[in-house]
Formats: sequence, structure tokens, C-alpha cells
Amino acid sequence: MAEIKAFSWKVGGPAGFGIMSTGLIFARIFSRKGYNVVDDKEYPSLIQGGHNVYSVRVSTEKIFSLLASVNILIALDEMTIDLHMNEVKKNGFIVYDSGIFIGRDFNYKKPDVNFLPVPFDRLIEKTGAPKIVKNNVALGVSVALLNYDFNMLKEVITENFKDKGQKIIDFNVSAAKAGFDFIMKEFTGIPKIHIKKNYSKKKLLLTGNDGIFLGALNAGCKFYAAYPMTPSSSILHSFAAAERDFNIVTKHAESEIAVINMAVGASFAGVRSMVATSGGGFALMNEGLAGAAMTETPIVIILCQRPAPATGLPTWTEQGDMLYAVHASHGEFPRVVMAPGDPEESFYMVQIAFNLAEKYQIPVIVMLDKFLSENNFTCTGLTRYKIKINRGKLIFAEEDIDNNEDYLRYKITDDGISPRAITGLRNGVHIANTDEHDEYGFSEESAENRKKMMDKRFIKLNAINKEIISPDLYGPKNADTTIISWGSCKMPILEAMKYLNTDKRIFNFIHFKYLVPFPVKAFKKFMKNVTRSAVIENNKTSQLSRLIMENTGIKINKQLLKYNGRQFLPEEIIKGLEKI
Repeated sequence: MAEIKAFSWKVGGPAGFGIMSTGLIFARIFSRKGYNVVDDKEYPSLIQGGHNVYSVRVSTEKIFSLLASVNILIALDEMTIDLHMNEVKKNGFIVYDSGIFIGRDFNYKKPDVNFLPVPFDRLIEKTGAPKIVKNNVALGVSVALLNYDFNMLKEVITENFKDKGQKIIDFNVSAAKAGFDFIMKEFTGIPKIHIKKNYSKKKLLLTGNDGIFLGALNAGCKFYAAYPMTPSSSILHSFAAAERDFNIVTKHAESEIAVINMAVGASFAGVRSMVATSGGGFALMNEGLAGAAMTETPIVIILCQRPAPATGLPTWTEQGDMLYAVHASHGEFPRVVMAPGDPEESFYMVQIAFNLAEKYQIPVIVMLDKFLSENNFTCTGLTRYKIKINRGKLIFAEEDIDNNEDYLRYKITDDGISPRAITGLRNGVHIANTDEHDEYGFSEESAENRKKMMDKRFIKLNAINKEIISPDLYGPKNADTTIISWGSCKMPILEAMKYLNTDKRIFNFIHFKYLVPFPVKAFKKFMKNVTRSAVIENNKTSQLSRLIMENTGIKINKQLLKYNGRQFLPEEIIKGLEKI
């Protein structure tokens, strides 16, 4: 069979079969050799049981998203065949556990697809390993079907289980080798998949949450608090593992109310602080958010979205919290809301978030979703010193305070930003007051003072607006149709654009990374050349369309929306745009 540049692989089975670790190992064996990799995890919000699926796409070329079809389907239960058989491409493979069908006929059929029965339990028995390593047999089978180097699989398995001891490593490697040898011996006549050799350097495999964690670490975050809530939980796990090595205080608090108040307190004491949660947890943080705004205490909040309202679909994806973040909490106050589109943007934008929060003494909200938070994407590397730390008007030393003047924490200045003294400075004593206050921080309810302090806080927007980066434009300046979107929809849209643009039609794409303050001038400039446009986003009410209308008066009449808990696939975008 001729070499191919890309393939897609999927494994499915019951919870407890190691589906997640299987998929991650499979993705890593290709990213380590410099291939471009995208993966996706599907699992129900059940404490025990349920059906898990892990999908991986591998390519020698730059890719942004999964596709709807797969070349290899590994079925560790019958449900996987039922749910995903129709996704398998012509000449593809469905590998199934033949032990499931002992005593009954195998009645599944699909033209031009190879069904390969593998006796998983029997192969494991021969190695003497426990049945729990069935997933590693699946890895060995997969590598054999791809004519790939088994030693690379062995290396990744060894690294994955290095903390478990040599005995566990040996069990897992022997199970993988049993699957590999079985395919090589029993299915010699079946044409296998030949992935083109890739000679590029090893690539990083990162989730959006990984990007947030690494970026916060690089930005000098020294206090992190969270209550575990999918899909933000892995950020807490990363900080907990790193706190001793990087001198970070990490708090697993009892509630999101405690989380936000701890972090605001830490920021008041002078350290860079961050929290992360999902929509329900963010709701509990709203009073603390307003407290940070009134006391002008910087805070970075990571909002990893999932379908709502209420508990919703805890382990699936959606972009339904955007307008909530834009308008969250009571009253009016300046904020920044940003939404990275991939792990690399997550890494850099969270560093910018810390700078903006401290420079302007405001809350900054960074929005992801389950699709971006938990799925892996390859990137070539991250530049550590690209974003320089800017702590604004933070006063660290006693000599930096003018002893001949009273210290005014909320001093009215031309730019609205007041000197912020670190806790403990003798001449920097002040009240951090959540009542409306005067320049000292004392409660003050006069009409004149209220107007002065509101204007003081909002005048910061003049400078913030100058720092907000305009939306990114992908494709030519002039196009037949302009796609408009935000956040993680960037990736499947870019993948779809590979197929959308032809000699007869041209598409371009405006991607918003900053939602508040809204980049009005830049967007209006883009729209001067637009003849047809459509907003694409993962929600029911097209919240980006409403935000655009609110800020610019421009009405986008065409929308392509998806809100079933799953991210867009490029094929859906192509078909959807053709319809509208």
C-alpha cells in the first residue's frame, strides 16, 4: 500500500479499561517523532461505568482538528462497534475483542472494511500479565497495523509507568508486544497502513489547560486556589505537583467562594494569584469578583466552560458562558475577557492576563472550554521570555512611598491607576474597602465622591483599549464569505478552510481572542471589505453575534451553531456553510 500523510485512530471501551492512558500513549509515540497530532477524549460524568472513547489524528502536515472518519477503530466492547462502525473509512480496520463473541455469531458487516478478531484475554494469559493490561494489547495491535516502530511504543510505555516499578513496566510492554506479534503473524495478507516517515523535531503535546499552567508558572504566579470542577481540574493537579519545586502555594479549597476570596487576599498581600473553575463555580465567585473590582485588587480567573445550565453536561463542551463572563457580577466595573484558541495562545495570553490585571488593578477572565481544556495538540515550542512581566504601580519598598504625603491607595490619577502598596509597608497602611470609598479607602457615600471614583475606575479603559490586540484575520483580505468566531472554534474552522477555498469561492476568517474591551475599530475596519458573513460558535443563541451587535451595531444574519455538547468537526462546518 502507498504511503499516506495522515491517519485517524479511535479506541473505545468501558470505563476502567485504561482508555484514556491508551490514547495518550498512542498520541505521544507520534508527537515524539515530530508528527502533528490532535486528540479528543469522550467520557460520561459517571463515578463508575460508562463508555469511554479516545480519538487521535496524526499527520506529517499541520493539522488543527479531528475529522469525522477514522482509519483504525479498536473496539474493546461491542458498544464501540455499534456507535462508531460507520465512521471507519474504506479499507480501514475494525479490531475487536473476539472473546466478546464466544458462543454467538459475529454479525457485523461493512463493505470494504477489514474486521480483525483479536483474542485479547488469551494473548494476555500467555504473557502472565493481569487482564487490566488489555489496553496495551490494543496499542501493540495498532502499531503493527501502521508498520510503526515497536521500540518507540516500548519507550513511551516505559516512561508512562516509570513510577510504578519495573514489574508493572514489563507487564505492559509484554502485553503490547503480544498484540504486535499477533497482527504480524496472523494477518500477513492484509495490506497495512503506511504512514509517511517524518523527520521533523520532537513536538510538545499540550492541552489548553497545560498551556494555562505553564504560562502562569512563567508569569510568576505564586498562589493558586481551586475547587475541582471539570474541565478545569487538571490545572489544580499541575499546580499541586509543582508547588514545592516552584515555591507556589496551592490550595484545594472547600468551595469556589473560598477560592476567590483566598486568591484576592493573596493578591492584596502582593503575589500574583490565579483561580480556575467552570460555569457553576464561577457563579459562586461573583461576589468575590465584584470585591476585587471595588478594591482594585488584580486577579486572574480561568473559566473552563461546559454545557449548562445547572450541572448540565459536566464532561462535554460548549461556549455558553461568554456573555455571562462579559457581564458577570453586580454593578459596573472595568475588566478584560479573553479567549485563546489553542494551547500556544493559552500559554501566552495567560501571561498577558497577569500583566493586565496588575497594571490596571482589575479582574481578567480567560475563557476556555472542555474541547480546548482537555484535548492535546502538538506545538513546536514555547518561547519563555516572549512576554515580559509588568507589575504596574506595585510598591515593594518603604523608600518608594513619599513619607511627606499621606498614602492614598485610591488616589485619583490621570490614568485612573493608583499606587498599590504591598502589605506590611509602614507608610502604606490603608483600608481595602468594598463599600464605595474615598481616596484613603474610608467609606464615603456622597454623590460627588461616587461619581469621581466610578470615573476613576473606568478611565483605565482608555489605556486598556490601546493594549487589546485586534482580531486575527486568516486568509485573504477580500473574500466571498467571511467566517467570524472566537476561542477554540478556531481549530476546526482552520481545518475546514483547507477544503472550503477553491478557484470558485474564497473564504477568510476573523478570530476574536479579546472580547472585552471589544475591539470596535479593528472589527469595523475588517467589515468594510465583507460582502457575506457567518458567525460560528458552540452555543444556542449565538452570543458572539449579540456581543458584536451590542458594541458595533453590526448585525450578523447568518449563524452556524452547535450545542449538543460536542465540538465542531470540519465536515460539519463545510456542509453548514453550504446550507446557509
